[in-house]
Order: sequence, then structure tokens, then C-alpha cells
Amino acid sequence: MKINATKFGLATALTFAIFWLICSLLVWLLPSLMMDMTGHMIHGNWSQMGWQLSVSGVFMGLISWSVLAGVFGWLLATIYNK
Repeated sequence: MKINATKFGLATALTFAIFWLICSLLVWLLPSLMMDMTGHMIHGNWSQMGWQLSVSGVFMGLISWSVLAGVFGWLLATIYNK
């Protein structure tokens, strides 16, 4: 079975965009809880750190991660099809 690499890449980019927006919203609504969860995920103590959340940062992260995820998804499907 072949995967359409372009469609898979676009689906991956859209999925990452949705997760990025949800994560950004959670950081905005629950910064302390999200900081604790981030620390647990990377096995570090982030209790003294703080978030730097801005509209432009959210937008730039959204674009950057979506493009990178789309390229990754396209490459994954292309390699799978070989």
C-alpha cells in the first residue's frame, strides 16, 4: 500500500498546528501547571523558570513547527513508499 506523501505531510502539519495552538492556550490559561508538566517531561526542575508567551511567538512557533512537521511527514511517507 502506498501513502500519498503530500497529503500525509499536510495532515501532519495540520495536526502539529492544532496541538501547538492547544498547548499555547494551556500555557496561557495554566502556566504553573504546564511548567510543572514540562519539567516532568524532560526530567528537569523548571520551578524557577517562566514562560515568555506572546502573540508573535505563538504565531512564529505555529508556522515553524507546522512546516517542519509537514516536511517530516512528507519524508516519512516518501521513505515508507520506497
